[in-house]
Amino acid sequence: MATSIFHRIAGNGLAFAGVVLFTWWLAAAASGKAAYESFQVVAGSPIGWIVWIGISWMLFQHLCSGLRHLIMDSGRGFDLARSKASATWVFVGAILLTALFWAAFFGLGAL
Repeated sequence: MATSIFHRIAGNGLAFAGVVLFTWWLAAAASGKAAYESFQVVAGSPIGWIVWIGISWMLFQHLCSGLRHLIMDSGRGFDLARSKASATWVFVGAILLTALFWAAFFGLGAL
């Protein structure tokens, strides 16, 4: 049940945050150098990093949960033990993928 709820929250959060950030980025880019630099300052601040990490976690949460739903739509994984295990793996997978993504991001950025 929680996995399905988080799937919906992550999807709506991605849509809302994506629209807001993309619109802000476009408006800042269209408004000139000073506005774009202020966007970069906020996006690179500690609060900005929390938002970016949160968005990436929502993306991977939604992806893993969507894959679980796709498997269940094929008629597999409905027994209680497999359902609970796959729900747990959705959360574990999302956290691991988020950690790997940011590790690769910072690792490649250091080159």
